[in-house]
Amino acid sequence: MEQTTYFEDYEIGSSRFTSGRTITETDFVVHAGHTGDFFPHHMDAEFMKTTPFGQRIAHGTLVFSVGVGLTASVINPAAFSYGYDRLRFIKPVFIGDTIRTRTTIAAKEDDTKRPNAGRVIERVEVLNQRDEVVLAADHIYIVERRPG
Repeated sequence: MEQTTYFEDYEIGSSRFTSGRTITETDFVVHAGHTGDFFPHHMDAEFMKTTPFGQRIAHGTLVFSVGVGLTASVINPAAFSYGYDRLRFIKPVFIGDTIRTRTTIAAKEDDTKRPNAGRVIERVEVLNQRDEVVLAADHIYIVERRPG
């Protein structure tokens, strides 16, 4: 779905939730193959039995990718991603956990490089099935100002 939203239209404090997605063994294997991260924390069940976690934990970058992917349901042709700040992996995610994402508009500011646009900071929080925040980051958008 495409929906044009200009800088002036974003309201600080507005939020939305995505649907959920269950993390699977296949997610672990495919993500390790894509990234080359075969660290035993993600791939070695016997090793992880000896740790306080007791089982394998998802790659933080896997949780980030899936969590952000869940938010990509509306295309705004007046905005593009400038990147992410303050990314934190707060709690482990295990095979079988179901995650969803909450986004909240946290701030708006002028973009000194682009007078016809502003920056919108969207707080991204990925939650598990117990509503615990497992990942947080700030997504920075460059958004066009309303013409005229």
